[in-house]
Amino acid sequence: MNKKQLFEQIRVKKSFLCVGLDPVLENLPEHLLDLEDPVFEFNKQLIDATQDLCVAYKPNTAFYESRGLKGWKSLEQTWAYIPKDIFTIADAKRGDIGNTSAMYADAFFKEEQSGLGFDAVTVAPYMGKDSVSPFLNYADKWVILLALTSNAGHSDFQLTESENGKLYEEVIRSSSGWADSEQLMYVVGATRGSEFANIRRLAPDHFLLVPGVGAQGGSLKDVCEFGLNDHCGLLVNSSRGIIYAGKGTDFAEKARAEALKLQQEMESILTEAGLL
Repeated sequence: MNKKQLFEQIRVKKSFLCVGLDPVLENLPEHLLDLEDPVFEFNKQLIDATQDLCVAYKPNTAFYESRGLKGWKSLEQTWAYIPKDIFTIADAKRGDIGNTSAMYADAFFKEEQSGLGFDAVTVAPYMGKDSVSPFLNYADKWVILLALTSNAGHSDFQLTESENGKLYEEVIRSSSGWADSEQLMYVVGATRGSEFANIRRLAPDHFLLVPGVGAQGGSLKDVCEFGLNDHCGLLVNSSRGIIYAGKGTDFAEKARAEALKLQQEMESILTEAGLL
C-alpha cells in the first residue's frame, strides 16, 4: 500500500485509526481460554468488530513471541485474517547489523518464506543507516522509524542536546536522506504533543505513527493541531483502550464502541481540516 492508497483509505473510512492487537493471555475474556487458540479468536473477533472503523492494525510482536511457537502461529493467523485493504504494521522495533537486519526484514516482509507479509515494520535507528537499509530494500514496504516515543524514559537519550540539536531531531534529519515519505514513517508518541510542530518542520510530508492515545493519556486534539498535513499524515494507535474495553462475551461490541468514538472524533477533525 503506497501513500496515496493509504490516504484514500483514510478518506473512505473517515478515520486514521490504528488498532493495536496486543493480547495478554491472562487478560482475555474467560470464555475464550478453553479454545485451541484463544489469542487468534480474540483478535479475529476484534478485527470483525472494528475493520470498518480503522485503516491499520498493529500487532506488537512481543505479545506473540513470548508464547513461543503457539504465539508465532497466532501472529501468522492474525496477519492472514486482516483484510488486505487495511495497512498492517509489525511492531517489532528491530535493528541490528546489516546481515541480521536483512533476516529480520525477510521475517516480516517475505511471505513466501516466513508466512508473514506485513506492510510495515517498526525499526530502531540507533545503529545507523546500515541497520535500516535492509528493510528499505523491499521497495513496496515501509519502515517506521522510532523518533520520539511515549514511554517515561524517552528523555534519557532522545532529548539529549548537541550542536546538532536534540538527538531525535538528528535521527529525523539523517534518516530522511535514506528514503522518502513514500517508504519511511516515524513513531512519535501522543504524549509528546508539544513537539509535533517541530517534528512537522523536520518531516512535513511523512506519515507519523502515533501511539499513546487512550490508556497512556495522549490527546488526539493536541496531536492533530500540529500533526496533520495535507494528506492527513497520521496513524493514531490505540491498543488497551479498545481491545480491553470489555471482559465478557460482548468484549468485541465494547471494543467497537470505543473505536467508534475515536473514528467519529477523527471524522470531525478531517472534515474541519478540509481533508474529506
